[in-house]
Amino acid sequence: MSSLAAAFRLIHAGWIMTREGVISALPADGLTGLPAFGHRIAGLLARRRSRMAQRSERMSRAMNRLGPSYVKLGQFLATRPDIVGRDVALDLALLQDKLDYFPREAAIKGIEGSLGRHIDDLYVRFGSPIAAASIAQVHPAEVLRDGVPHKVAVKVIRPGVRQRFARDLESFFMLARLQERHVPATRRLRPVQITETLAQTTRIEMDLRLEAAALSEIAENVKDDPGFRVPAVDWERTGRDVLTLEWIDGIKMSDVEALSAAGYDLVRLAETLIQSFLRHTLRDGFFHADMHPGNLFVDPQGIIVAVDFGITGRLGKKERRFLAEILYGFITRDYRRVADVHFEAGYVPHRHDAASFAQAIRAIGEPIHGQSAETISMAKLLTLLFEVTELFDMQARPELLMLQKTMVVVEGVARTLDPHFNMWKASEPVVSDYIRQNLGPVGIVTDARESAFALLHLLRQTPDLAKRFERISFELDRMAENGLRYDLETTEAIGRAAARASRWGRVALALIALAVVGLAFGFHL
Repeated sequence: MSSLAAAFRLIHAGWIMTREGVISALPADGLTGLPAFGHRIAGLLARRRSRMAQRSERMSRAMNRLGPSYVKLGQFLATRPDIVGRDVALDLALLQDKLDYFPREAAIKGIEGSLGRHIDDLYVRFGSPIAAASIAQVHPAEVLRDGVPHKVAVKVIRPGVRQRFARDLESFFMLARLQERHVPATRRLRPVQITETLAQTTRIEMDLRLEAAALSEIAENVKDDPGFRVPAVDWERTGRDVLTLEWIDGIKMSDVEALSAAGYDLVRLAETLIQSFLRHTLRDGFFHADMHPGNLFVDPQGIIVAVDFGITGRLGKKERRFLAEILYGFITRDYRRVADVHFEAGYVPHRHDAASFAQAIRAIGEPIHGQSAETISMAKLLTLLFEVTELFDMQARPELLMLQKTMVVVEGVARTLDPHFNMWKASEPVVSDYIRQNLGPVGIVTDARESAFALLHLLRQTPDLAKRFERISFELDRMAENGLRYDLETTEAIGRAAARASRWGRVALALIALAVVGLAFGFHL
């Protein structure tokens, strides 16, 4: 029955997106036959007001009608232009949560259940909500420290959101499996794996202890950095469903007029923002992946304070070197080096020719060097680079795509503060310092030391590895002699599972087909 319910929820979601004009607003280039006919029908069924709205407005209205799971799906797909296309990803990046507040009493119940203490023992004052999103909402409150009240921000998980996500994820998985089975052209995008990534991401985001841990880690990373910090976590008042943070009195970076009126140096703020982001990315390999201007404040001391760490990104050492060498290669116009980095990292299959790939890279780099530094966009460069790499069968790298999406947003904020912002001049000290520390003599010594430790660790495990190899060799010999065998119970279980999956898959397809036919028939009547 759960498969049947998931199918009906998909039909409902499709109808909402059709009525809000999302389907008809999607690109139709190259569509023929039944898909092209369906696109035209979707345009006729859309509400009149929806036809007049921008695509980003249509998406926002539809996602908010469908609830928090779909809002989060849209925000997740905004990080995957390889799936939805660059233009649609940019529209989804504008998607903002516009959900209603849930009652203060429900928030109090959630806090007390999570922390096991009465609300009056935790806060001397607990106010009404001031901001609501798909997963949580924020309340102002006060706590006593040494007899003095201090203002704090309290983030509380939305009641029932986990159950809602679990139900909607069933629908997402059903759609992904149907897509992989019946649309061969999309298999390279691995829709089921993408849905699993979404499920894991939302599970992490719905445990506020993990957001607190991310804040704590970044606070340690940036404690000596100039001009950037994050709010302090109140661990005593933090649990799975509640996160208590230092209250930030400041001006949002989205309010450029207020920042200017307050006398802040906007050029310096733009430079600090970019350099901070690149330090987090290159030096630490851990960055805030949702740095839109609503999540960035400037405090009275002129320090940038980032909030809302529900979405973060990580880059391994290999990915950080890859990024630094690419940026440095474009700066020095060493396109062959940029191409070699892709091959060395294993991102581009070795069956391709490195010289041809370098030629494609040159097609991106040379037009950029013909522009003034103020007009060169690092985010656009990465976007063009990923488009070219698709031609050479580079597999989608979610961590690099998330980095690219975040860089688009951060660079946009910097250029809002300073329209003539020189991205390359601002980033050069951070990139050069990373290259000097990691790719020069210091980096060689560090690599040698790490390799020595890895070799020592491997030598310590040699006896255990020898035993494992012996067992594997024995099992392979036995399989070669006797073949792979299943017992009767295992065979029957596999048969029942396959039959059940096939049966519900046919039912789901039939329901979706009937719904589409019914909609079309009803329209013509």
